[in-house]
Amino acid sequence: MKFEHELNSPVLVLDEDQSWQLLSHSAHGRVATVAAGLIDIVPVNYAVHNGKLFLRTSPGNKLAAMSINEKIAFEVDGILSDEAWSVVVHGSAEVLDHEADIQEARESGVTPWIPTQKDFWIRVNVDSISGRHFELGEQPEVAE
Repeated sequence: MKFEHELNSPVLVLDEDQSWQLLSHSAHGRVATVAAGLIDIVPVNYAVHNGKLFLRTSPGNKLAAMSINEKIAFEVDGILSDEAWSVVVHGSAEVLDHEADIQEARESGVTPWIPTQKDFWIRVNVDSISGRHFELGEQPEVAE
């Protein structure tokens, strides 16, 4: 995906479509949850399918936190030799329990990183998505 930066600006604010496109081409991110006043950020694998974001997890702190407080933040980065990007999603985590919803989540192709049981499917209902694209380079010298 090619991005056109404004003249002399190494940072480009992405629109929703560009942000979704980048989100769709990655599979690893971080989810931030809040429970009992504690903020936690954990790595997750994910997939985008039919304009929806899906996670898969097992019982534990992450699932408990999303069950107690459904509001989450989700972040994905990509870093290459001369460019980088970051996409942030704010939304609500919904633990899926209807077979039709679970089937749609399965169709997303999200798979666990490690050989453990991940029997809980999460759909992130996106409230907002934003992104930035960065042209990497040396910091300019300050004129004296």
